[in-house]
Order: sequence, then structure tokens, then C-alpha cells
Amino acid sequence: MSLRAIARELGMASSAIYRYFASREDLLTALIIEAYDDLGARTEAVLEASVGQAPRQRWVGAAMAIRTWALDHPHDYALLYGTPIPGYAAPDDTVVPGTRVSLALVSVVRDAAAAGRSGPPPGSAQVSAATSRSMIPLRDAIDLDVSDDVLLFVLLAWTQLFGLLTFELFGQTKGFVDDDEQLFRDAATTMAEQLGLGD
Repeated sequence: MSLRAIARELGMASSAIYRYFASREDLLTALIIEAYDDLGARTEAVLEASVGQAPRQRWVGAAMAIRTWALDHPHDYALLYGTPIPGYAAPDDTVVPGTRVSLALVSVVRDAAAAGRSGPPPGSAQVSAATSRSMIPLRDAIDLDVSDDVLLFVLLAWTQLFGLLTFELFGQTKGFVDDDEQLFRDAATTMAEQLGLGD
């Protein structure tokens, strides 16, 4: 990927694209920020519209919205969650947009905890002292005052959700899954149950 190649694809003089972006890295950063913001805004809108619904329903609704966005924007999804681009290091500008979707999901857990409608039984997760210590920066970053059990389940749910979606989009479920949408819904529901999100 080079600015010259992009300019050629657009039918522009190679010098013209430099009026908009000084380098390939600047263009990639702009594309990444736009994609993160679009995904974050979609997820936030679904959660905003679901205020008052059961926490489990809100979680699953947000997860399905993320899947719909990914299917509608497979190239954007690949840019965000696919193979890293050689030689490109995302700058700090991408951090806030990049956390929007995760913080939206976390808000469901936070709201449910505040209302007393979440939490797996104590001891339902195996959290070592080392893992507990290593999750302190995560706890601070997402501002989530829950037990280590819940925090571990949040981390597992977040990674499982995007992992399953990545498998689907990159063709890893072909041949052994007939209904990817239902599998994803069932997985999101199971995540909500593990998090202890109430009906």
C-alpha cells in the first residue's frame, strides 16, 4: 500500500494526494480512526436505544450490532482487527476511538452492577494473584468496580466476541457452521450468562 498506488487507483496525479495526506501512515491513521468511530457510534446508538431493557438483552443487542457492522464493512474490520500492517505503528490518536466499542460493552456490565443485576457467583472464575495484579491497569482504564471474577469474564467475553467474529469474516467457520448468525447470538448470550447479566 502506497500513496502513489492509491492515487493511481483514484485516477489522480500522485502529487495531488499529498495535499490531503503527508504520508501513508497519516492515511492509515485517518482510515483507522474513522472505522473505530463508526463502529463505536453504531454500538453506542444501539445501547442508547436499549436503556431500560434487561442487561442480557442489551449485551446481546450490542454484540449483534458489532457483527452487523463487521459484515457491512469487512475491509474496515480487517483494517482494525486483521493482520497488522508491516511498518505501521498506530499513534496515540487512535486510542480513544479504538476503545469506544469496548467501553460501550463495558457500560452494560457497569449499569447492571450498579442496579444489582450482574455478577457471577463468587469463585466461579479461577483468578490467580498474578492475574489479579495484571488486571489492575485494565480495571483503571475501563473504570469498572467489580470483582476479579467479573473482570476476568469481561476480558474473556470481549476477546471471544471479536475472536468468533474474526473467524467468521476470515472464513474459518466455513464447512462446520451452518448458521453463523445464530452461533454468534448463542455465544453472545452465553457470554452474558457468564458475566451474570440478569434478564
